[in-house]
Amino acid sequence: MQEIVLGDVTVTRVVEYYGSVEMSPDVFFPEAPERAWREHGSWLEPDFVDPASNVCVSAIQTWVLRSEGRTILVDTGVGNHKDRPYAPVWSRRDTDFLGGLQRAGVRPEDVDLVVNTHLHVDHVGWNTRLDDRAWVPTFPNATYLVPRRDFDFWNPENGHASVLGRGNQNVFEDSVAPVHEAGQVRLWDGSHVIDRNLRLELAPGHTPGSSVLALESGTDRALFVGDLLHSPLQFVEADVNSCFCEDPAEARATRRRLFGRADETGALVLPAHLGGHGAAEVARDGDGFAIKSWGPFARIEGGA
Repeated sequence: MQEIVLGDVTVTRVVEYYGSVEMSPDVFFPEAPERAWREHGSWLEPDFVDPASNVCVSAIQTWVLRSEGRTILVDTGVGNHKDRPYAPVWSRRDTDFLGGLQRAGVRPEDVDLVVNTHLHVDHVGWNTRLDDRAWVPTFPNATYLVPRRDFDFWNPENGHASVLGRGNQNVFEDSVAPVHEAGQVRLWDGSHVIDRNLRLELAPGHTPGSSVLALESGTDRALFVGDLLHSPLQFVEADVNSCFCEDPAEARATRRRLFGRADETGALVLPAHLGGHGAAEVARDGDGFAIKSWGPFARIEGGA
């Protein structure tokens, strides 16, 4: 089962990729104490760490939401045929992501809204597709909701330096600018109400404009948190950042705030990159947090 119902909203998981990201845990999470990987290895392996090769395992996936008659995509993954010279694992890929959407009952023209939680290489790739050597919007009828702070930060004309170095090279030009030039981007800041079930809120730290999509419908609560965490180790080691966080102190504070909110409201936490069951409920555990239960999605296995 890769589809669940939360209140009046249907949530479907569409996986573009699941496997190695060619980074060892100590490189991906340089702040994590070595003992953490040993203590939690029994449940981190093999869904989140491959013990044989000592690399992290991640999913690239899109959450498809159907709410109030509209079809909404949360993040659009890596995309096909994109030139990523400084992120080779994501360069010039050729996947059946659109086929996966089709099997979930979604054609490109059916999409009403696209939510980019932030503008990293692995969250905006399917914003566009290659058509006669030009990048065009993949979803011709959609409004793309983009956090203004990330739009400004990643626009190369503004010359901002990033902890990624050149890791996000070409991303703005081939996956953001074309939809903006097509008049399909709506920039937002602070918060943005989508409908009575869904609201976008800033959750900065990972990037200046990182955001969370909050779902409140009936008695159900969920938080689509993008890259608030890349590994479930960060549920239990909440102060650990990935090496990709622009403002480490702010990322830690945001993570703790949102985990506290999830504990208080019983919200299901749905990060962008968790394989396995894809989501979790968390509970306070002393000064930190613990995984209360895994999400209700069927477990997926690596190897894509």
